[in-house]
Amino acid sequence: MGNYYIKRFLSMVVTLFLIVTITFFLMRAIPGGPFTREKPLPAEIIARLEAKYNLDAPLSEQYFDYMKGLLTFDLGPSYRILGMSVNEMISNGFPTSAKIGGLACVLIIIVGLPIGIISALKANSMIDYSVMILATLGVTLPSFVVATGFMYIFAVNLGWVPATGLGSWKGYIGPVIALSGYSLSFVARLTRSSMLEVLRQDYVRTARANGLSEIKVIGKHALKNALIPVITYVGPMVAAILTGSFVIESVFDLPGMGTYFVNSVTNRDYPVVIGMTIFYAAFYVVMVFIVDILYSVIDPRIKLNS
Repeated sequence: MGNYYIKRFLSMVVTLFLIVTITFFLMRAIPGGPFTREKPLPAEIIARLEAKYNLDAPLSEQYFDYMKGLLTFDLGPSYRILGMSVNEMISNGFPTSAKIGGLACVLIIIVGLPIGIISALKANSMIDYSVMILATLGVTLPSFVVATGFMYIFAVNLGWVPATGLGSWKGYIGPVIALSGYSLSFVARLTRSSMLEVLRQDYVRTARANGLSEIKVIGKHALKNALIPVITYVGPMVAAILTGSFVIESVFDLPGMGTYFVNSVTNRDYPVVIGMTIFYAAFYVVMVFIVDILYSVIDPRIKLNS
């Protein structure tokens, strides 16, 4: 087991190193630069700015300087927001994104899983058809449509919730619903299809033939195996949702990480793009690692070392 953890840790380090390297050089390959404006700045001002941020140095030197800073968890300064570092942007934006994303993840799991299970147990019934119709709508409707529709109906027309901001608990309702819509529907569909496949297996028929109650058959035998593909999806989903959504944050005017990231790409703010990418990638590989561990917890036949 110890060897497995060491190998996975090393693979995560290598993965992050490759992501940082590729992102660094791709950003430098994009035409233009962080100080490009519609109204061009004087050449001497651009030269001073590039000297201040060491952008006039050879690309290899810039790369090694950045990597040295990264070893001390210094993600560098923003080129477009004076006095703001990437670390500060993450510390300012992540709590908002994490609150919305965390609530959305809880909603996805506590609603999506039971709906999928019930739909599988009631296959080809009106309940099943109704759930699948709603799940299909949830998968096909873009999040910005859900967000703007919710805002128009419940904030503008009915006045039940605030249109923007998180001043009260009501402010969380719209962003959480809009952010969780697609994943909740996908988890419900995935749980249903996985559960139906497991219920057709011989060991489930044998358990029923031996006189086990339906609750034991479903809870002890079928559900664990049915959850494996769901967990495979949920792990990366958590990383994506917790690190922010530009669309949702824009519609509801939330100061999260998604807004910082998209603006930094538009402005070619190299350190912010690379720093946000590293943060998301680190989150992602950790969640994948947790998923691997959960495999062995749910199904003891799965050995991590193998």
